[in-house]
Amino acid sequence: MTILVTGATGNVGRLLVDELVASGAPVRALTNDPVRAALPDGVEVARGYLGKPATLPAALAGVDTVYLAPLPAYVDDFVECAKEAGVRRVVVLSGEPAEYEAQADPSTWHYYRIERAIEAGGFEWTFLRPGQFMNNTLGWASSIKAESVVRAPYAGAVQTPIDLGDIAAVACVVLLSEKYSGQKLTMSGPEGLTAPEQVAYIAAAIEREVRFEELTPQEYLARLAPAIGLETAQWLLDGFRMMAEYPMKPESTVPALIGRPAVTYREWAVANAAAFR
Repeated sequence: MTILVTGATGNVGRLLVDELVASGAPVRALTNDPVRAALPDGVEVARGYLGKPATLPAALAGVDTVYLAPLPAYVDDFVECAKEAGVRRVVVLSGEPAEYEAQADPSTWHYYRIERAIEAGGFEWTFLRPGQFMNNTLGWASSIKAESVVRAPYAGAVQTPIDLGDIAAVACVVLLSEKYSGQKLTMSGPEGLTAPEQVAYIAAAIEREVRFEELTPQEYLARLAPAIGLETAQWLLDGFRMMAEYPMKPESTVPALIGRPAVTYREWAVANAAAFR
């Protein structure tokens, strides 16, 4: 039966399409821009977007299993369309914070909102809960290029960043197997790292000194809030504080499911060195 990959031009979805094609699975890719997606031969293209619910019925027709990219504002529309189309199983790209969100006010739910809606919809489900993406640190590229510096709060905060390719590889395994139904799979990279340690790996990869400057919480908010809003900036700051107080520890999910070690941050930094030069 056909697998629909939503967000097929997204950072995980596009990699997942390649994984599924390599496995020989029948794939339909939902994308607003098929030309930009540059999808491989053999992939059925459905033009559309989760944020445009009118495009979903055609995309879901004949589909048994869906990989659902996270777009909480439209999850109820997806559930309605998927139920009408007879979709049986949904694999959700959620996030590690979902468990904490569940304990907070429903107005603050993001990943947990999606999980709740899929459960309530009566689908067979698996929730993929990765933590911080290694690619998030590409946001440091401009300051590294211009000043050879990275500025961030809570230098002692320990994260376990994960490679996008590892998320896609896990998603492929889960989509092709029934045995993970009903599971919430927390995912991470292979090691706990502070921001200064990640900066050191980037510096080694580009063969140039890069320094880390710790911002106070107030300095961080003053820098970030004008760009992304105070509420989002405070949410990110609270996350750093939590990881400083409760260092994250690596999970074994990636190697257990895909049969190889997870990509290390050092390997990722070498592979992405051009972005920081």
